[in-house]
Amino acid sequence: MPKTALLIVAAGSGSRAGGGVPKQYWPFAGIPVLRRAIAAFAHRRDIAAIQVVIGPKQQEAYCTAVEGLDLLPPVAGADTRQHSVQHGLTALSVHKPELVLIHDAARPLVSRALIDRVMAALEAGAETAVPLLPIADTLKRQAADGAWQTVPRDGLTRAQTPQGFRFDKILAAHRQYARENLTDDMALAELAGMKITSVPGEDANLKITTEDDFAFAERLLAGGAEFRTGMGFDAHRFAAGDHVWLCGVRIAHARGLEGHSDADAGLHALTDAVLGAIGAGDIGQHFPPGDPKWRGAASAQFLAHALMLMREMGGTLLHCDVTLICESPKIAPHRDSMRARIAEVAGADIARVSVKATTTEGMGFTGRGEGIAAQAVATIRLGR
Repeated sequence: MPKTALLIVAAGSGSRAGGGVPKQYWPFAGIPVLRRAIAAFAHRRDIAAIQVVIGPKQQEAYCTAVEGLDLLPPVAGADTRQHSVQHGLTALSVHKPELVLIHDAARPLVSRALIDRVMAALEAGAETAVPLLPIADTLKRQAADGAWQTVPRDGLTRAQTPQGFRFDKILAAHRQYARENLTDDMALAELAGMKITSVPGEDANLKITTEDDFAFAERLLAGGAEFRTGMGFDAHRFAAGDHVWLCGVRIAHARGLEGHSDADAGLHALTDAVLGAIGAGDIGQHFPPGDPKWRGAASAQFLAHALMLMREMGGTLLHCDVTLICESPKIAPHRDSMRARIAEVAGADIARVSVKATTTEGMGFTGRGEGIAAQAVATIRLGR
């Protein structure tokens, strides 16, 4: 399989969207636009390297937006898109990819199917693969004297990204035509005489430019969303100790909980609920209990890992509900702190987090005071 790289162009100022912050860092349904654009490619396991080109003074916003993602160090962009792409390609050249996908960060709704169409064309031998959409609207041009003319739309199309290329050829084209000022890489491929293969584009793969585009894109995202629910359960027996960890909060207690990590039954159950919702197995697969690396580990990192996997699939945590089952300690005095801690780890509004407690009326191992159990439900939305 050809070695493939992904280049995300995120160096623009995004000034037409307003807000004072470049649009690629705006929250889009709770997740930065840039992160959503990167996550759209998570299903392509053949992408060996991901390079992002960013603008000046964007380092802090960039680091916040992509925290936890496996990316190459960002590359500084230039005064034009063309030169920014050239900087990114030059940085990627040391990794010697055979193919490259070049994608605008401002297109967070690109579908897996569109990405796969571009890749299929490249894998079939295409030098260049570009998603194109025919023009459906009637086009008008206003002359200098104010008169309007109808422009024939026959043969006109709109170019989208990702655009796919043989890496060496598109890098050579950028170097050869570095003095040009072109708005997409297909234009460079044309100048270089590369054979262009078109694949069907998608109306939903819009480029977010204005504030109105954000509102429209969020409506599209909601209309194409998939909703999933996952469930989790965990239990730990009491052991010697002077505290327990529950939902990320340390609670003084006459006994501790036995476990390889910090034995936080609440966060373990919630982690399994998130993993279940995205079909990613269970906590033991990701953090084996026999691995000394996780001895005494804080369970918040287990939940953070599950949520990272969810976001890489384009997911958003809509709500989670944890029920702690025990005779002691009393949960009510700590409930708000638990909700706040889960919300912090999840990057979610505390209103989307519920923590409850119940007993089994003296029945079973929790009723006999032998341990603590927890169950959790997580509801997530997967985008396009």
